[in-house]
Amino acid sequence: MGKLTFAMENYLEAIYELSTDGTGARISDIAERLGVTKASANSAMSTLSEKGLIINEKYKEIFLTPTGREFAEFTSKKHQVIEQFFTQILKVDITIADRDACAIEHVISNDSIHAMQEFLMKKSKN
Repeated sequence: MGKLTFAMENYLEAIYELSTDGTGARISDIAERLGVTKASANSAMSTLSEKGLIINEKYKEIFLTPTGREFAEFTSKKHQVIEQFFTQILKVDITIADRDACAIEHVISNDSIHAMQEFLMKKSKN
């Protein structure tokens, strides 16, 4: 499977965050979280289902497949590291840091994420 678009990564991350308690995510909750219409969310679910990243039965909750969960967890982790770096090291306001992390998480390299993590770990030991 090829690289996902920013939007598809955002959908996976939303499903992941909405289904952390073991239940699935509802299409209305996904649409609300991302500020899109239910029709747009439904269309995205079809794409993610075709790629084998979610289980989506009509009128039922949406669940991540193991592969979808891996993608979502990785994207979510990148978001957390960037946001933490911005707020703790650069002292950026949490609202701005969250918004910027959401945009950056899709384009930043794994090397940069690892460097940020190492910097944060070293800083927390001091």
